[in-house]
Amino acid sequence: MQNRATPEIYGLMAEFRTPEALVAATHAAKHAGYSRMDAFTPFPIEEVIEEIAPGDTGVPRLVLIAGVIGALSGFALQYWGNIIDYPLNIGGRPLDITNWPSMIPITFEMGILLAAFTAAISMVVLNGLPQPYHPAFNVPRFERASQDAFFLCIEATDPLFDRSQTSQFLRTLGPLQVTEVAN
Repeated sequence: MQNRATPEIYGLMAEFRTPEALVAATHAAKHAGYSRMDAFTPFPIEEVIEEIAPGDTGVPRLVLIAGVIGALSGFALQYWGNIIDYPLNIGGRPLDITNWPSMIPITFEMGILLAAFTAAISMVVLNGLPQPYHPAFNVPRFERASQDAFFLCIEATDPLFDRSQTSQFLRTLGPLQVTEVAN
C-alpha cells in the first residue's frame, strides 16, 4: 500500500560516510524504482549525477532555437539596413542578396549572443535558482554536506515513497543515520 506524502515531510535523508557508499546507495535506490531523489556532497561525484540526473531539461533545445532566431534576426537587420532602407555602395560591393558574405560576422555574433543569454537565463530559471531555503537545511547534520558528509534524500513526492518502507530500505544501505526531512 502506498502512502501519499503529507505536507509536513519533504522526504527521508540518509547520511553516508564515504562517496563509495553514497554511489552504492544511489544505485540501489534507482534500481529499487525510486525516481525522485537528490544527493548532497562536498564535491561532484559523476556516478551519482548519472543516477539522479533528470532526463531532458530542454535547455539545449532552447539554446538552439535562440541561436537560430538570433542569427536570422542579425541577418535580417543587416539586409534591411544595407539593401532596402539605406543602400550605399561601399568598396564596390553589390546592393543585393549576393552581398551575403559580408553579413556573416554579425549574423554569427547575434546567434552566439542570443544563445548564450538563453543558456544562462534558462539554466538559472529551470534549476529553480535563486533558492535561499531548502527543506534539507532542517536536517541537524546537514551542514556537514559541504565538508565531509554524503547525503541521499528520497523525496516524499516519489510514487514509491512510503514513510516506513522507504526508511527501512534506506537503513538496509548502511547509512550512519536516516532522518526525516521536515518541510
